[in-house]
Amino acid sequence: MDTTRKLEWLARAGYVARGLVYVLVAGLVLIGSVGGGSPDSESALQWVLGQPLGRIWLGVIAVALIGFVAWRVSQALANADNHPDNLKGYVVRAGMLVSAATYTGLAFYAASHALQMGEGSGGGGSQTWTAWLMQQPFGPYLVGCVGLAILGAGSALIIKGIGRRYHRYLSFDAKRHGWIDLFCVAGLVAKGIVFLIIGCFFLYAAYAVDPQEAGSMADALSFIRQLPFGAPLYLAMGLGLLCFGIYGFIEARYRKVTPPSLAEARRAMPV
Repeated sequence: MDTTRKLEWLARAGYVARGLVYVLVAGLVLIGSVGGGSPDSESALQWVLGQPLGRIWLGVIAVALIGFVAWRVSQALANADNHPDNLKGYVVRAGMLVSAATYTGLAFYAASHALQMGEGSGGGGSQTWTAWLMQQPFGPYLVGCVGLAILGAGSALIIKGIGRRYHRYLSFDAKRHGWIDLFCVAGLVAKGIVFLIIGCFFLYAAYAVDPQEAGSMADALSFIRQLPFGAPLYLAMGLGLLCFGIYGFIEARYRKVTPPSLAEARRAMPV
């Protein structure tokens, strides 16, 4: 099996792993709509750890997430999706690089716990690195830029879902498989809303010069629960995140994965 084929299978395994994580998060949200709690990706992995053969499954998820990271890096640096060489294309590729960094952290979290190296639940991560960022020169402005980037990513997800722009990346007959659109649209919009809330948290953290105001997915879901009509909104968000998990499985099956050759990757690198 050549390198290109290996990267394709790593990418598809990564989409499955990401989908599984979000399905588990959604399950915890739906359970939490009755019993409380603030689930996120790490708490979903903690649930896996508590199951029979949990460390083995967590190790498999970690390996698959590493494959997803490799694909994200290929999308970002080697322009595997053939984005145009303009500002929009570079912004999209930068977002892929941020995604790679995020899932690198999640893969490390899964691997460390699978190897019995993890300590605690790993909570508070966003506040920790936001505090580090805040201590850098122009720290509040950097945190504000992160918030704006997250807002942009959330808006892009919603537009991608409502506008059916994911069609260009999936190989399926929309007329014969109309049910796919239901999961794709609902899932992308739900995750986009979560990103918008998290982005606002980061902007407020920058304004208040307080890293503790930065929020995670768990904080965004808690915020939704506290809104008027929060209980049905929280339940709807759980269903939306479930759809995003299923969207991950759809991508694993239908995503156009065309890893570039080494020569193509060199040409795609920004000068």
